[in-house]
Amino acid sequence: MKTMLVSEFKAKCIAVLKGVEQSGEPVVVTRRGRPMARVEAVGDADRGKQLGALRGTLRIRRSLVRGDTSGDWEMVR
Repeated sequence: MKTMLVSEFKAKCIAVLKGVEQSGEPVVVTRRGRPMARVEAVGDADRGKQLGALRGTLRIRRSLVRGDTSGDWEMVR
């Protein structure tokens, strides 16, 4: 894991963020030798958690208002 002084991080902030995004390697920002922040890339898994992300993946074959729900839906691939 790479470490960087806070003054260096301030001067190169955008370049550091782009480098972390591309490489995936986190950077620890330090002040006087003590860690104060950790910069890491956000994973792609978080992007799929949006409202409506699963729209169109489920097909209802019958009315869902019954006691027995077995066989009432199927996954669309």
